[in-house]
Amino acid sequence: MGKPKAVIFDVGNVLFSWDPRFLYERLIEDDQALDAFLKDVVTKEWHFQHDAGRPFAETSAELTALYPHHGELIAAWGPRFNESVGPAIPGMAEIVEELDGARVPLFAITNFSGEFWREWVPNHRELFDRFRDIVVSGDEKLVKPDPAIYRLALDRFGLEAADAVFVDDNAANIGAAASMGIHAVQFTDAAAFRAELVSLGLLH
Repeated sequence: MGKPKAVIFDVGNVLFSWDPRFLYERLIEDDQALDAFLKDVVTKEWHFQHDAGRPFAETSAELTALYPHHGELIAAWGPRFNESVGPAIPGMAEIVEELDGARVPLFAITNFSGEFWREWVPNHRELFDRFRDIVVSGDEKLVKPDPAIYRLALDRFGLEAADAVFVDDNAANIGAAASMGIHAVQFTDAAAFRAELVSLGLLH
């Protein structure tokens, strides 16, 4: 089996930090109320529906019907979603630039609402313009770790599984990619990931 020749990135908590708390700590002053709201109302499970392709207008209406007293806070999720994405993960933009400079083909597979992605990504063109293609789960109505999203991505990217290194912070997503023959790396930090890329001969 040959060595990988392309790198496929996850986005959230690999290239940029993401946490709903980043948004709602600006809107809810009391820490206990904030914790309860994130645990019981705008949960990550609820948000996963957006990654799977459901429009915010539908999910917010359903959630507001369950928690009408939180309607204003729920409504903020869509128009202020960008505020739930935090700063770039230290060292990762530099790795992207270095790989691009070495002419390593760059791709991404991200669990991300299509509508939120289109609002957010223009703010980061200097990074994402280096990528040849990006599969966004909300647009495909397929989410990691479903093997179907990896098959779709490999076909679209023109890669065999063995051609690719895939990096993601989520263990289930890594396991699914590895089971398909992709060289899958669970992300911890930029230094460890860079060392992996060096060992594979993609960076020096």
